[in-house]
Amino acid sequence: MRVSSQGVTVVALLADPDAPTEIAQRMARILPTRLADKSGQRRKFHVEVVSEPFTAGTDDPPTLMRLIMDRGRAENWDIVVGLTDLPLHSHGRKLVVDLSHEHGLALLSLPPLGGLRLQTRARRAVEEAVLSLAGLRAIGAEGPPRSQPFLGPFVSRLAPVHPGQVGVEETADLRYVVSGPRGHLRVLVGMVRANRPWRLVPGLSKALAAALATGAVATVNSTIWSLAETLSAPRLVIAMVGSVALMVGWLIVDAQLWHRSTEASPEARQRARLYNASTVMTVGIGVLVCYGGLIVINLVWALFIINGRVFASVTRTPLHAAEYLTLSWFVASVATVGGALGSGLESDEAIRAAAYSKREQERRQMLQGDHDDY
Repeated sequence: MRVSSQGVTVVALLADPDAPTEIAQRMARILPTRLADKSGQRRKFHVEVVSEPFTAGTDDPPTLMRLIMDRGRAENWDIVVGLTDLPLHSHGRKLVVDLSHEHGLALLSLPPLGGLRLQTRARRAVEEAVLSLAGLRAIGAEGPPRSQPFLGPFVSRLAPVHPGQVGVEETADLRYVVSGPRGHLRVLVGMVRANRPWRLVPGLSKALAAALATGAVATVNSTIWSLAETLSAPRLVIAMVGSVALMVGWLIVDAQLWHRSTEASPEARQRARLYNASTVMTVGIGVLVCYGGLIVINLVWALFIINGRVFASVTRTPLHAAEYLTLSWFVASVATVGGALGSGLESDEAIRAAAYSKREQERRQMLQGDHDDY
């Protein structure tokens, strides 16, 4: 392993913008100490975080590994770990990590780590990668490790991780992939986590304002009272599903979040399906959070404004807790439809983060802007 004159191993975390950069910055605070403790050889590590859209031009793992290698040589880094939130594919399988022990490189795709404890899993994966690369290079060895496989951070019943095929001409000498329905589900959940659906809610301020106004009016409407009392639980569920689906569909269409692949390859079609599925799930989670908030707000408003005797005279039903909940539930569905109309006033930037294709476009523009500066 090449070590700087001060006896410090320089580790660079080359991270895509947004979630990968945030994860890299958080782990960089404690990574040097943890690496020094785990190495057991009194080594010192210096960790740098570089945020740039290195995946903007391609999502081909061999090409990305060459880009990381060239970047590391240009900056004179000892070890380079690339972090991306893109789902990468290799020979029809979903890539977890690529390692090159000869060159001290690693490429880690975050979605296969799943949606829970992502920060911890990513940190463990980077630690194992760096220690594996540093250990082999220290003794002048080449090729993948033979004694202890690089599987620790990924092994679980829900993630069937196994070694993947590596081409002869590739920079990587060790690859792990995930496959099967469980692996596909884990990647999809990881993509939704990378989309950060909770950030969608503040971005829908105008839609929420329209929904709240609709709900406030509907709550004091006697026709809505009568309809709510006549609807059974299955019909209320259908109304909820229909209104949420309408809102999700309108947001995706209005912001042009649906990804259409321009390539005919199986991997491109698979990538498009993953992108669209993660977008639907992300927007759906955001809309459901808004829907739950509408129920609570409508309930509070109904408790404050509705007169029990007037309600009973119109519906011929006493106003009890069940009636309050039923009315709030139905009004939330009506208000969500009104919010869909208000969502047309939102800017694309408000919900752009819900789609991988949009983020890729932004990263390409960012990369092009950087090139234009030189």
